Amino acid sequence: MNGIEIAHHRFGYGPRANAPLGGDPRQLLRAQLDNFDPMPTPLKSFSSSARAVEEYFEHRRKLGQLRGMQDAEEKTRLARRARGDVRAQQVAARAEVAARSDTPFAERLVHFWTNHFAVSAANNKVRDLTASHEFERIRPRIMGSFADLLESAALTPAMLVYLDQFNAFGPASVAMQRRVARGRAKGGSQVNENLAREILELHTLGVNGGYDQADIIELAKALTGWSIKTNSNPRGAQLFGDGSAFFAVRHEPGARQVMGRRYSADGADQARRILRDLATHPATAKHIATKLARHFTADMPAPSLIAILEQAFLTSGGDLPTVYQALIGARESWVSRPRKFRTPWEWLIAIHRGTGATIPARRQFTNLLRDFGQPAWEPPSPAGFDDIASAWAGPDALMRRVNAANAYSNRAGNMDARALAQQWFPHSLSNATSTAIARAESPQQGIALLLVSPEMMRR
Repeated sequence: MNGIEIAHHRFGYGPRANAPLGGDPRQLLRAQLDNFDPMPTPLKSFSSSARAVEEYFEHRRKLGQLRGMQDAEEKTRLARRARGDVRAQQVAARAEVAARSDTPFAERLVHFWTNHFAVSAANNKVRDLTASHEFERIRPRIMGSFADLLESAALTPAMLVYLDQFNAFGPASVAMQRRVARGRAKGGSQVNENLAREILELHTLGVNGGYDQADIIELAKALTGWSIKTNSNPRGAQLFGDGSAFFAVRHEPGARQVMGRRYSADGADQARRILRDLATHPATAKHIATKLARHFTADMPAPSLIAILEQAFLTSGGDLPTVYQALIGARESWVSRPRKFRTPWEWLIAIHRGTGATIPARRQFTNLLRDFGQPAWEPPSPAGFDDIASAWAGPDALMRRVNAANAYSNRAGNMDARALAQQWFPHSLSNATSTAIARAESPQQGIALLLVSPEMMRR
């Protein structure tokens, strides 16, 4: 690939239908950072994070009312189907934005950070909150500081529910003492470590980031009290506009010490101050630099590129556009040979973007992603979806792509595969792919061959 192809394929989702490739590739990417729209029209109609929390409790209340009623099973099924329809609309809108966007590099960054701060709709409690987690808490902050993004994503209602933080009580908190006195809990209960562990291991420092079990416990204690707005909040609760809340009566009293730093007792701000220090820690810089380099350039990224991104992160205090600019400017990002295997999401978006095809009906597209093993907002763990070829290039996975390519080609009419191939890969189309398309028995077969070509599978 030459520079302009790299800009479109490696950094974006491929060229848009009938849009010629041209211009300065680095300037093209820099302009996308400046012109990114955090809330494009297709996403505006969906519930805010605060409203999504209210709908979550409304849904639970309605299901409770259905129990024991005549035709309750059928009504419950219809209620759940309605939730599924809304989610399918959200997934289709997300895909539509990526496929039509003027700033595909920025959209790739949205999806990178959503996967970094992964929550899963496979957890039924989180199902209604996953879209607002991305649309409201991540999208608007990818062009700011990592500290702001970390606080927003880690303390979002979706994350608090996903990792059971919303039910956490400090062992010595006022609320826990009351529960013990009423016989509803035993004294000396252990603090919930889930969110604290993932913040340290996945979101900031990384597995070998220098923290220990004591740091996990201290951060977990600092996070106690962080929860979501309910229909009956404790007196004195701090309610935030996004549906999250801080309940002082659940918070573990006292100062904390995390990674060698002491944090005085300061209610909700205690956890925030710890997060801000973790956000600019040298181990965090290395962890984020490595993940960005791996995502955009190679499964085994060049150490020199990691060092460049790490330095940009440290010198800027975690300013994300500065890190993106370093990624764009590094020569290691522009190696001509494609080295990343497209995930199912990337491959499907590239198809719709390059052909101009309409995103399939809402549930159809949702089911398609599920068939490929990458259902939207349903990663297998808090670590998110894997970002390396071995996760997506197995024989069964490749056969599913062949079948999908045939299905798309059958709907493509007489679209000229040779013209598309020249538009998408004007400087890197191999003789083998060109010859195979030219020898296709029909226009449809030519399209199918192009969609499963090595050039289309890798970026």
